[in-house]
Amino acid sequence: MDSQSNASQAVAAEVTSLPLAGIRVIDYSHFLAGPHMSRCLGAMGAEVIKVERPVAGDAGRASPTIVSGQSGYFMQQNMGKQGLCVNLKDARGLELLHKLCQGADVFVENYRPGALDKLGLGYQELARRNPRLVYCSVSAYGHTGPDAARAGFGLIAEAKSGAMSLIGVPGQAPPLFRMPIADMYAGMHGVSAICAALFGRVSSGRGRHIDLALYDCMVSMHDYAAQGYLMSGGAELPVQTGHDLPESTVYGVFAARDGYLVIAAQVDDAWLRFARLIGGEAYAADTRFHHQAGRNAHRPDILAKARAWTMEQASVKACCQALDAAGVPAAPVQTIDQVLTDPQTLARGMVVEQEHPLLGKIRLPNLPFRFSDCDTSPSGPAPLLGQHNRAIAQGLGYSAGAIDAMVADGVLYAEEAVGRLTGH
Repeated sequence: MDSQSNASQAVAAEVTSLPLAGIRVIDYSHFLAGPHMSRCLGAMGAEVIKVERPVAGDAGRASPTIVSGQSGYFMQQNMGKQGLCVNLKDARGLELLHKLCQGADVFVENYRPGALDKLGLGYQELARRNPRLVYCSVSAYGHTGPDAARAGFGLIAEAKSGAMSLIGVPGQAPPLFRMPIADMYAGMHGVSAICAALFGRVSSGRGRHIDLALYDCMVSMHDYAAQGYLMSGGAELPVQTGHDLPESTVYGVFAARDGYLVIAAQVDDAWLRFARLIGGEAYAADTRFHHQAGRNAHRPDILAKARAWTMEQASVKACCQALDAAGVPAAPVQTIDQVLTDPQTLARGMVVEQEHPLLGKIRLPNLPFRFSDCDTSPSGPAPLLGQHNRAIAQGLGYSAGAIDAMVADGVLYAEEAVGRLTGH
């Protein structure tokens, strides 16, 4: 056996703990950006405690799809977390959460700036109690600037940032993205910032406040529109282009007989292979098209030829097979049912099956993290509302009598199903 095989076996055998094992995260957020962020941290090994308010909990629990009172939206973004539902307007509830935060490493919230200061859960108060705490705030516009106090959702950031103005067909209203781009992107930026702050804490011994705005995240995402405008002195103002990019011929969506596909033949070598496929050697040899500027200048003619070729093929599948064989990047525009049964989706474990205490087996989308020496599979399903109240309170040193009193007084709240599961 060679040394490379020995090394591969050694790596496979040496499964280690997840990178964030031992980190405790308090997730006092709702809907999407914050919950997605803490779900990602949990996938990397952090212990995540989801804190909710009586009696409805996270507003995401009311979002479709609802099955037997349980929200798929909530379950997707909160799997693997523990659930604590506590009334913070009661002094005992606030004291419990303060105790929890004193032993935490990360606190995640996505309320309007200043809202948690009034509750005694702002950064200054929690950092005073726990100087090592990394506190991540997500809001629509951040904690500074003229719009800081304004409410907003991902949709607002997507529109105001200019991102929405770039999509759709010229002359028509921009369409909705139909994916929570701003929220998910902010969540991922939060993961990066939190991990950096935890790393910085190793040497400094102190945490810090992370101020993350949905709007900032969307503005930062512009890959060409903003720099094109700035570098041209305002001469280049990107607009809707429909189904392709005029600056990158050929790069866009094309119709076939039974659906749509995308083709990315915008770089010189891919173009030559694509030109040879749709027009033969003579077409590929046309020097007018050998550089991007030339292809852009003759864009209408090139697109017409490309569209004619895709419609001549028997199907989207036939188009993609021919393009793959020619070495031209392409893919079908798949519907969700096709995505969830795609062999690549399944091979990468992007659909996970879990055992839910009320629903039985459920299947939900996975996260994309893959490490060479540890397993990032979700540790369990999302918690029922208040499912782990007792265990969390006991872990903080509360007696059974004190916990019973808080339950009786509504300081600790749990949905009815929790009682059926635990016998309490």
